[in-house]
Amino acid sequence: MGFVEDAALIRDDLVALRRRIHQEPELGLHLPKTQAAVLEALDGLPLEITTGTRLSSVVAILRGDNQEAPGPTVLLRGDMDALPVMEKSGEPFASTTGTMHACGHDLHVAGLVGAARLLAAKKHELPGNVVFMFQPGEEGPGGALPMIEEGVLDAAGTPVDAAFGIHVSGLYDKGLFLTKPGPAWAGANILRVTVHGRSGHGSSPWMSLDPVPVAAEIVTALQSYVTRRHDVFDPVVITVGQFHAGTAPNIIPATAELAATVRTLSQATVEQLSAELPRLIHGIAAAHGATADVDFQPDYPVTVNDPDMWHYAKTLLAHTFGPDRVQQRDNPIMGAEDFSYILERVPGCHILLGARPDDVPAETAPSNHSAVVRFDDSILGDQAAALATLASQTLAGRAG
Repeated sequence: MGFVEDAALIRDDLVALRRRIHQEPELGLHLPKTQAAVLEALDGLPLEITTGTRLSSVVAILRGDNQEAPGPTVLLRGDMDALPVMEKSGEPFASTTGTMHACGHDLHVAGLVGAARLLAAKKHELPGNVVFMFQPGEEGPGGALPMIEEGVLDAAGTPVDAAFGIHVSGLYDKGLFLTKPGPAWAGANILRVTVHGRSGHGSSPWMSLDPVPVAAEIVTALQSYVTRRHDVFDPVVITVGQFHAGTAPNIIPATAELAATVRTLSQATVEQLSAELPRLIHGIAAAHGATADVDFQPDYPVTVNDPDMWHYAKTLLAHTFGPDRVQQRDNPIMGAEDFSYILERVPGCHILLGARPDDVPAETAPSNHSAVVRFDDSILGDQAAALATLASQTLAGRAG
């Protein structure tokens, strides 16, 4: 089945859908406007559609006609939520709501709708089923796990045999597919610390127990801990993104709080961090006569591409779009993805697709999550064609 030419014919529709969603971004698990846009875009297609009860998800099932017995099932996923970022991209369709599709999920939605349209047109040829997973909450608190709990992996009546997702990036050349076998995205964990001291007057610190320098020492110690306690080939990234203390310059507060994101690439590292970070922090606090509450919580697991499915996807995309359009990444991305929950249960592959506009130099291109990032939505046709090709060819291979 050739989808590239057919996808070019619907690209303008997909661009219009993407820009509509971009102008009305929504956060978290409840995305009523985005869900309504998806349902409207899928209306009229031969799909079995259900919506979530705990979140604004959409699950659409396409049953191929070319199956005598229940055939294999492939899942395609697109995430839908935005970020609490004030957009400064300068796009004529920019959001003005204080939220922004700064990670390209609006393109993911439109690309998945496009794949549904392409595959529905070939329904008579499909020897199995396709599950289209429109997921809220990827940016947090995490929508993949609730959708699994609500049955997305069994929605077609048979277990999902393979799963694919495509994520756009503003850093890479437009139309370039990038992927790697094994760990592709880091796991994400959250560290929260509250240091307890004793409040007092800023002019007399010896009469109090100032928690601020204790917390500051903890911040520095976390960086030294990473470099001294972890193998550089199994890396850890700890970034303290929040630090709160005090109400006035001349008051020593009773507490200081900090929170950090902790990125990992192995379960062994998570277990080591769970044991060692509380010990390190409690020790620093005790050395100053203070105490500390420490909460270390795993958030998303590592996203691991099945090696066989990675090789299959890479080969198929190279055949479809040309070998110059497909590149193997050398290293994982230290960002996290809750598609990891799908790939823990189903063999599959998560793929990056470059979407940097031609007028943005590679050397200065902003990353996803930036307030000024822009994505070239002319890639939407190829994004839809890639998803449709991966699904149809996987069905054909599994059915054969």
